[in-house]
Amino acid sequence: MGNPANKIIRIATVQTACSENPDRNFTETVERVAEAAAKGAQIVCLQELFRSRYFCQTEDAALFALAETIPGPSTQELCQLAAKLEIVLIVPLFEKRTEGIYHNSAVVIDADGSIAGKYRKMHIPDDPCFYEKFYFTPGDSGFRSFPTRYGRVGVLICWDQWFPEAARLTALSGAQFLFYPTAIGYQEFDAGQLANQISAWETVQRGHAIANGVFLAAANRVGQENALRFWGRSFVCNPFGEVLAQAGQDEAEVLVADCDLGLIESTRQSWPFLRDRRTDAYQGITRLYDDPND
Repeated sequence: MGNPANKIIRIATVQTACSENPDRNFTETVERVAEAAAKGAQIVCLQELFRSRYFCQTEDAALFALAETIPGPSTQELCQLAAKLEIVLIVPLFEKRTEGIYHNSAVVIDADGSIAGKYRKMHIPDDPCFYEKFYFTPGDSGFRSFPTRYGRVGVLICWDQWFPEAARLTALSGAQFLFYPTAIGYQEFDAGQLANQISAWETVQRGHAIANGVFLAAANRVGQENALRFWGRSFVCNPFGEVLAQAGQDEAEVLVADCDLGLIESTRQSWPFLRDRRTDAYQGITRLYDDPND
């Protein structure tokens, strides 16, 4: 269901360190979801691939065993939890769609325990320690948002967060919130550039909030996992790009922030980016690149 203007919704991100035991990670995450609900959160977003360590640092076919179906064991338990706590849950999972087709996905569970929708990560990286193309088929259902009890929720995942087209199309589907479950960190050899990397990561997402007039939340993980150290710093910002709350860089944390949905209307009135879009002139956006020598 939609929400009237001037309604304040409390959202939360769950930032944790993951062990090598998926069952333990799941149990600890459930505890943190309950903590978020106790703090008054109505929408709770988990970090990317929350059930396991970030396994995409290597290419290992044995790790496909971590995948599960949707609906499946995790969604069954978390649907019950969402209904019990009357919260909306954003649950990122390693999805087994069928034999040989796997996705990096996120399920939106409504406050009555039903599945409101599912997003499959569209942009799949293939970089050192981020060998996701080995595991994940790109999503094929486009950029969408889903109606929930507490507002219309759009979900994008990690590498998606760098692409303005993804944020724009999700916002154009009616999203009031953009949630970015994330697993982003750095290798020790680039630690000297860490401040610049974090600044770029935060800036581009705050820009999405501003350009689209929506609330935005990024949920990252923390801790050392093999060659990667994850930098945490989960945050929530408003349609002006103002950071409402931010977690630390090294510790597990349940972050909460209040979002006044009336700000979406007032911001878009003051900064009418959607009104002034020239949709008649953007056909070139579908081309990869215009080579001046061709």
